[in-house]
Amino acid sequence: MMKRSDFKASRLSRALVGGTAALLFVGGIFACGGSSGAKQAPVAAGGSTDQNKWPDDDKTMCGEWRQNGLEASETAGLGAIRPNVRRVYKSIGGGDGEPARKILVCREVDTNLDGIKDVARMFSDKGEAQKEVADRNYDGKPEIWISFVDGRMSEEQIDTNLDGKVDVWKYYVQGTLQRVKRDRDFDGNADIWEIYVKGHIERVGVDDSHDGHVDRWDRDEQARYEAEEAERKAREAMDAKNAAADSGAPADAGAAGSAAKKKKK
Repeated sequence: MMKRSDFKASRLSRALVGGTAALLFVGGIFACGGSSGAKQAPVAAGGSTDQNKWPDDDKTMCGEWRQNGLEASETAGLGAIRPNVRRVYKSIGGGDGEPARKILVCREVDTNLDGIKDVARMFSDKGEAQKEVADRNYDGKPEIWISFVDGRMSEEQIDTNLDGKVDVWKYYVQGTLQRVKRDRDFDGNADIWEIYVKGHIERVGVDDSHDGHVDRWDRDEQARYEAEEAERKAREAMDAKNAAADSGAPADAGAAGSAAKKKKK
């Protein structure tokens, strides 16, 4: 017999299969390298696994920082024998006799050590993260765009089929995932809506007619079962309390048990 806990993947898995399978390529964001025993990541066009043969142009993702007169420093991350991390700074202040100070405006990383930058994060003048762009399959084109509010992730946009168009939108509140929209048929319109509570999926809306409206809501069966069980127990406890009040017996089950033991003695 199938347990109720096994129901969780039934309807939800059917609703999500079109959207989640394509996300498997998305790795951890902003790694700076890997251990010597790690599998070599794909190499971008024009890149090289030989760090001594890296291209002169690392395809900076921090914009025209050289033309804008910004300064940069470069460091080598884990596993790199040449610099693969670049931090770009700008100078602010310096008026009324005060010295100017440098603030970080962009940081970019070559995560697969092929000589081409593939992740970049932009910062505000307060040092808080504002945006992030990532090329996680190393094809030279970004597939992930992240926005931040007050330094916390607020929205993540993903191109899962690599056609240059966003087909997954994730929304966060204070860094916690709240809802997700997915475009299963890649027509530019969302047809899956996922609602999360405390970071866990609570229900999924599905648009089968592709008219922009939810045709059905698939709920998390396990969560519903637990809610129903809690409601049933609360109802039974209330019934027992009412019955005890009508009969004049102790309302508390523990008190009733103690009274029964005393009677036997």
